[in-house]
Amino acid sequence: MDRTLDFYQFGFLVLKTVFIFAITLVHVAFTTYAERKIIGRAQARFGPKEVGPHGILQPLADFLKIFGKEDIIPQSAYQPVFKIAPIIVFAFTAVNLTVIPFEQGFILADLNVGVLFILASASLAVYGIILAGWSSNSRYSFLGGLRSAAQVLSYEIALTLSLASVVLMAGSLKLSDIVVAQHNSLFGFYAIPQIIGFVVFVIAAFAETNRTPFDLPEAETELVAGYLTEYSAFRYALFFLGEYTAMYIMASLAALCYLGGWTVPKYVMAILPFLKWIPGWVWFLLKVYLFIFLYIWVRATFPRYRFDQLLSLGWKVLIPLGFVNLFITILFKKLFA
Repeated sequence: MDRTLDFYQFGFLVLKTVFIFAITLVHVAFTTYAERKIIGRAQARFGPKEVGPHGILQPLADFLKIFGKEDIIPQSAYQPVFKIAPIIVFAFTAVNLTVIPFEQGFILADLNVGVLFILASASLAVYGIILAGWSSNSRYSFLGGLRSAAQVLSYEIALTLSLASVVLMAGSLKLSDIVVAQHNSLFGFYAIPQIIGFVVFVIAAFAETNRTPFDLPEAETELVAGYLTEYSAFRYALFFLGEYTAMYIMASLAALCYLGGWTVPKYVMAILPFLKWIPGWVWFLLKVYLFIFLYIWVRATFPRYRFDQLLSLGWKVLIPLGFVNLFITILFKKLFA
């Protein structure tokens, strides 16, 4: 009986895993479509419009095209590392999906150290970028890998400091506990009392995911395509799968740690009681989509930073702000706890 129960539990876990990864891949595919459409509108262009109604099937056309391309590996590249680097990036990014609670009780692994797990996995994913740049045996690729290392080193500290303040507020590293703590707090979410940390987190998240205006590791005007220069076909696509998945991870982290996750503030529910009929996962996805739209909006609006400006912003502005916010949070907890 116990073995049968374990078998069904394992089967259900496998189904949930497949479902979450499949939904994520669909989101990644159509985010590329939404990005081109939104940026097109921002820049007075049409964006994709030929494949399907309003170009809605463009992601499918891109998928078929990328699979039809030849997988070219430079003769001078160190092939074992060159081949495994894209897998490292995607694997260490996608594994974070296992600790994201999409709704109360809907999570693959509800770890007590969920925040720490995501930060650790995000740090490991950058090794794939560094190895890709080194193994390509190209100066453009190598410079892109070095830039990514310096960028993550500086902005990972600011990101960690901002999240440390949230952990102190909630008293837990568990993401579901952080959501519950926000729901029971005065404001219903931490974006207001942690406004400094929230701003630091948002800026650091752009750098963490190599998005404009911090896309220096790719920087096509300077480095051709940076660490991606020598890649083609599906290996090239794996890097972009990793990048867009990382965008959703950071958007989910923002929704869970600062915007209340799947919950709505109690005072809003009191004013609009009919909102309680909307499922929690809907609220969670709306908050994630809001952050994804911010990613796209910023890309359509801001130019790329110079590399010295990027490092200066990280070390001279964001990290000190992170420490100030952490000190204020500690002081608040000491005085009012």
